[in-house]
Amino acid sequence: MTIANRKYIGFALGATAALLVAAPLLLGGAGNVNAQALSADELFGGTGATGSTFASDSGLGSADLVDTISSIIRVALGFLGVIAVVIILLGGFKWMTSQGNDTKVGDAKKLIYAGIVGLVIVLLAYAIASFVITQITSVTSEKATTVPAAT
Repeated sequence: MTIANRKYIGFALGATAALLVAAPLLLGGAGNVNAQALSADELFGGTGATGSTFASDSGLGSADLVDTISSIIRVALGFLGVIAVVIILLGGFKWMTSQGNDTKVGDAKKLIYAGIVGLVIVLLAYAIASFVITQITSVTSEKATTVPAAT
């Protein structure tokens, strides 16, 4: 089987898959869809429901938004830090298994260097994010305590 025949087979399979996915829309299978309006009881748990009761009934967390965002940032940066450490370890493994080959040692040094640079970037990003979150928290808590109550 030549490369040209493989290309045509791939094209035919792709076109068939696309046609199978689009067939209901092309044939009008999703023609008339009737939706009904939800009442306040069905949508928000009744007219007397407050935001906090709706949030607790729907399973939303009760943590502060800043705490939630900071925990997401910490998890993401922790994941990136683990990836950087794995890159450093991979570079060390390549160096140990290079058997003195200069090109393999050079590639291993590049990996180790890239991992260290990545780790430094992740640590700096963590420091900047934690500083910004701390400043936002302090500014918003000051505004919340210094704003006079409406009369």
